[in-house]
Amino acid sequence: MALVCCVSLTRFWSCSLRTNTRTTGLYSPYVSCQSRPALCRHYSSSNVRRGLGRYISSRLQKVNTRYEGFLRRRFPRFYQLYHTFVEGFKLLFRDAKEVQRIKSRMFSDGVQFKDLSYREMEKLRQFRRDVLKAVPLVVISIPPFANYLVFLLMYFFPRQLLIPHFWTPKQQLEFRALYHSLRARHHRPVLKGLESTSQRVKDRQLQSSLKDLCAKVQSGATPEVSEILAVRRLFSGPPLGIHRMSVNQMRHVSPLLFLTPRLPGFLIGRRLNSHGLELLQLDRALSRLGAHQLSEPELRQACYLRGLNSSGLSVGQHREWLSRWLQVSSSLKDSEVSLLLHSIVFLSANAPSGAGRH
Repeated sequence: MALVCCVSLTRFWSCSLRTNTRTTGLYSPYVSCQSRPALCRHYSSSNVRRGLGRYISSRLQKVNTRYEGFLRRRFPRFYQLYHTFVEGFKLLFRDAKEVQRIKSRMFSDGVQFKDLSYREMEKLRQFRRDVLKAVPLVVISIPPFANYLVFLLMYFFPRQLLIPHFWTPKQQLEFRALYHSLRARHHRPVLKGLESTSQRVKDRQLQSSLKDLCAKVQSGATPEVSEILAVRRLFSGPPLGIHRMSVNQMRHVSPLLFLTPRLPGFLIGRRLNSHGLELLQLDRALSRLGAHQLSEPELRQACYLRGLNSSGLSVGQHREWLSRWLQVSSSLKDSEVSLLLHSIVFLSANAPSGAGRH
């Protein structure tokens, strides 16, 4: 409420001052300075207007500070929510400015997405997902007085309605663990689908390699990079290429990327291909940068995106796991992106603090 009041008052004074300036300019040819009222002459000075604006801004900040202090003392739980929202809007506004800068450079310099740096790619990818999730909430808040309903919905359903900018640190850990558990439920169905598909592989050596790979993961072990790459031919065309695998298999792979499986098969295939190629481009940009250049939060986010349950792992374990992932990714062509998506299961199902077999 304090934030809304601040914005409203600031807009009111801003509009008043702009209106006064236009009025002064309109009548200046006909009315001399000496004949103007003292108040009009007072407000015609830009310096005074700026001083008045600073005075109003400082007063509003003091009122807001007192309001926050009152909430902190009397309603600590509500204050934490309020503070999280305020800081979340600041982070979102900062991200929006950064995305605008990146897109402007792409437009003016003709830079393609694949040529961006890793951090710029990741910023665009994450911001797009956040905005898409926030759109329904914005639409609901359009009718008059609907903001009160929206606030209640956000309070009771933060995971479903809010983007990570508006999660508390505790919610960050809780929701990420929950999302990973939902993703990990599809590890076993993905492996079962691969085992079933292997029966249609005519090449006996490839068939045996795929079966051994699935059996190794199901036994609780993590396969070597060479064992994953040994079956790459099966994932570039039939039967496991991104456009050739069964719809049922695609429905189990989609949640690995937090994509809904409740779409027609052709749409699921297009989305998997799009997100898979985006992930492959991210990996290539990360290889150019070097995983050792990532900060700890960036490292944890990179591993989480690629399927690892990052809670409880050390920085060294994160770097070791990401290095193995990049060894697989750097060897793949665009046509083999299906193998990259299945590697989410191959490499993370039995990671040290992962969810294990499901």
